[in-house]
Amino acid sequence: MPISAARRAARRAALLTATTALLAAGCSDGGDDTADATKPSASAGLSALTSQKLSWAPCPAPSAAEGGGPAPSPLPGGAAWECSFLQAPLDWAVPEGETIELALIRARARDQDRRIGSLVFNFGGPGGSGITGLPAFANEYESLRGRYDLVSFDPRGVGRSDPVECLTDKELDAYYALDFTPDDEAEERTLSDAQKRYAAGCERDAGPSLPHVGTENAARDMDLMRQVLGDDKLHYFGISYGTELGGVYAHLFPKNVGRAVFDAVVDPDAGVEEGALGQAKGFQLALDNFAQDCVDRGEECTLPGTSVAEIESFITDLLASLDKQPIPGIGERRLTQTQATNGIAQALYSKEYWTYLEQGLNDAEGGDGALLLSLSDSMNGRGQNGSYSNIQAANAAINCVDFKQRYTLGQAKERLGTFREASPVFGDFMGWALASCSQWPVPGTWEHPDVSAPGSAPILVVGNTGDPATPYEGARAMVKALGDGVGVELTYEGEGHGAYNSGNGCVKKAVDAYLLDGKVPVSGTVCK
Repeated sequence: MPISAARRAARRAALLTATTALLAAGCSDGGDDTADATKPSASAGLSALTSQKLSWAPCPAPSAAEGGGPAPSPLPGGAAWECSFLQAPLDWAVPEGETIELALIRARARDQDRRIGSLVFNFGGPGGSGITGLPAFANEYESLRGRYDLVSFDPRGVGRSDPVECLTDKELDAYYALDFTPDDEAEERTLSDAQKRYAAGCERDAGPSLPHVGTENAARDMDLMRQVLGDDKLHYFGISYGTELGGVYAHLFPKNVGRAVFDAVVDPDAGVEEGALGQAKGFQLALDNFAQDCVDRGEECTLPGTSVAEIESFITDLLASLDKQPIPGIGERRLTQTQATNGIAQALYSKEYWTYLEQGLNDAEGGDGALLLSLSDSMNGRGQNGSYSNIQAANAAINCVDFKQRYTLGQAKERLGTFREASPVFGDFMGWALASCSQWPVPGTWEHPDVSAPGSAPILVVGNTGDPATPYEGARAMVKALGDGVGVELTYEGEGHGAYNSGNGCVKKAVDAYLLDGKVPVSGTVCK
């Protein structure tokens, strides 16, 4: 397949989730929206923010931090996208203090007479831009625009909302080409030094805003957004990390939850290590399914091997050879072992991408690393012109503010055996990634999110049994953690990251019936 086609196919996964280095997690401060010492108090400053009026205007082209490209195309029927900025406190503990601007985008409901309200989307990451994400996926949500204004935003630290940017484009090219699975002490020192430079760059760029980019602040931003948009309840569609953000919102503001859907669900009980290990298993399962599909297709599959074990042995041998000697990629850039692993993971986000993975592996075996490097670039937010969005910088900033745990490279190294057992292909990659926040200049806040939401309206939780990035077990854990009468489980027996956009009619019908008509499916419903 052409490289440009691979980029377009991989774009959705890049927005839904960031690198496999860290599973997004967070936590609330405990309790609901009643006052305590850790929560913003009522003030004139907060009253001014909740009563602000948004000034909507035609959307400009995305900023470089959002990934660049043209302004969003008109919607079906010719309706235009509208953009605005919301003023929010930099520090929610001091709501009358300094403010930041949060970028919003909106597509107004087609049937204004039957309009339910706004439906707010978060497409994941953390670090994905909603300003580019919502127009990119708009056709898939057109049925929901019948009765909702579709709304999304760049969370704080992301895209056009005071973005965190850590290194120059040239420096990022070198950073992502590093060996993130060191084989000796010299490579460990190189990786540690690089992580330190990266973290220092983030601190230098973001300055005093860096401690305030976490998930709880983003959840409070969403409640401010709800009020300014004029909605009594927050109707919400969260995907991947967006499910965690939605869970934290539901915990903080259970009585403000309207109709909400969580798709591709983060396990709220998982800390850094448990989350990374779960992802290692999830990506390995997806790779097993890819290899089995190849076996089932017989001679139609061009990869060497007649069994899952033989095909995966070919892949591990290829990665080992790239560790010793990278191959030509795109222009002067070469494909390294780390980038190839990242590219393989990217292609496992959807069964639609398996054809790119098959071709990319074949090409790399023949000495051409362009396609796998292109897939890795998409994961890392690199455009064809060599510029990077800030998706990975924001991902690191949000994760490291949320997570209390700090693993050194030595501690990560001690756990490699467990990770290798979980995944011969991704184990090293995920295990070493435990140390991603080891050099971070801002302390973490929590171990995992509290998403308990007694008193909330039902939340439809959709799990995909073949999801590599947010394994299916996370959906069941979320249902349990939300509490009795809140979490409603819907299972999709399929492949890829997420379910609503998989093309499965059963899932789409159930989700649309809930969001549009308020019909809650029976918990435990299975779609095949």
